[in-house]
Amino acid sequence: MLDAALFLFVLGFFALGVRRPFVWVLAYLYIDILAPHKIGWGLMQMFPLSLIAFCAAFGGWLLTDTKKDVRFTFRQGLLLFFMLWCFYTLQGSPFPEDAYAKWDWVWKAMFFAIFLPFTLMTRLRLEAAAMTMVLAVGAIIISAGMKTATGGGGYASLYFFVNDNSGLYESSTLATVSIGIIPLILWFTKHGTIFAPDWRVKLFCYALVFACLLIPVGTEARTGLVCIAVLLVLALRDVKRRALFMIAGASLGMMAIPFLPQSYFERMSTIASHDGDQSASTRVAVWEWTWEYVQNNPRGGGFDIYRANKFTYQLPQRTGEGNTRSIEYKKVVDEGRAFHSSYFEVLGEQGYLGFGVWAWLQLLGLWHMERIRRKWRKRTGDGERWQAPFATALQYAHVIYLVGALFQGIAYQPFIMMLIGLQIALHVYCKRLDSPAKRGIGATRARPASAKDKPAVAAAEPALR
Repeated sequence: MLDAALFLFVLGFFALGVRRPFVWVLAYLYIDILAPHKIGWGLMQMFPLSLIAFCAAFGGWLLTDTKKDVRFTFRQGLLLFFMLWCFYTLQGSPFPEDAYAKWDWVWKAMFFAIFLPFTLMTRLRLEAAAMTMVLAVGAIIISAGMKTATGGGGYASLYFFVNDNSGLYESSTLATVSIGIIPLILWFTKHGTIFAPDWRVKLFCYALVFACLLIPVGTEARTGLVCIAVLLVLALRDVKRRALFMIAGASLGMMAIPFLPQSYFERMSTIASHDGDQSASTRVAVWEWTWEYVQNNPRGGGFDIYRANKFTYQLPQRTGEGNTRSIEYKKVVDEGRAFHSSYFEVLGEQGYLGFGVWAWLQLLGLWHMERIRRKWRKRTGDGERWQAPFATALQYAHVIYLVGALFQGIAYQPFIMMLIGLQIALHVYCKRLDSPAKRGIGATRARPASAKDKPAVAAAEPALR
């Protein structure tokens, strides 16, 4: 029954695209994020749904969309160069089978991120894409949040729709993304137009935010706790009564403590020091190995080069209690351990040049969103009040991703690539609205709109064509 329901839902998505081809772009976002073909077991696995959705999205844009205002931006160029550089470093990989398996999904994520801004030329489309992304990942979050609330969480024991520790179904990745999308969710409570922000929409959004906050608890991902702290710090930038906000946040945190399981406190206690935790100690050893590797291989080693690492380190083990406690050092030999950091992941795989381009791509996104925020936040005209909050939400989501990426290998995560595509589209949209032609700068004289002009004015923001 579940398999048939998912299949019919996807078919309905595709059918809607026949009349409005842009819906196929949304269908690809939904399929790539939620992976319904992994949830189903029969009909859902008989067809390459992701490939069909992308071909439909690209073909629909190519055949039906106007290309008048399409611009290929510098940031898209950086992303294209980075994709080609990844292919270059792929050649001669010491682990070709694993490297090409990773390349198979990485290049698709990058290519779609380059393509996505071409389709998001209006506010309606920008909002529709953001809403689809939030609701698709929200389906995973709501399910996991319900299991957490009913006592079904725990490290490596919180089950999702898919028993697959990859993509958004990896606990630390989901914890990072769930906290990162909270600013976007809150944006819909004030500026959404597809669903007017009445009490029902606000209630759903606030409930979804609560579910997002439950994910770090249910997964017991240390990264999630760090991301929550970062989100609270970022929120201080916008709240008017900061002291009251901090007191309220601290009070809610104290009220939540009695409801948290003991295993959560034990897991979080390892954040302060890495030397007593084998997982954290291994990460530090991998990072040291990666730095030494890049010194000898400035070009990088290509995808999954971490499989070549081998190292030893001393892990302290504490025994006894009170004054009789003693520390013994155990020699640990390890090899083939993952990077557990996006920064070292890119550095080890793509070398100095690849890391520089990747870092430039991230920092440029933060700067573009900051420029939009500053330029549009004081505008009060009709249709000019949503841009600054939207840019702020995308910027905060990006900051939280960059913090979470310190401790997990999500440098090429498709959801993050989509987020980058949204940022590029918003930047292009705002630049187009601020262009002299759109603002009427330089016009010799003002001419009132005639009846003949009204259809053209009404078509300025086309529907989901």
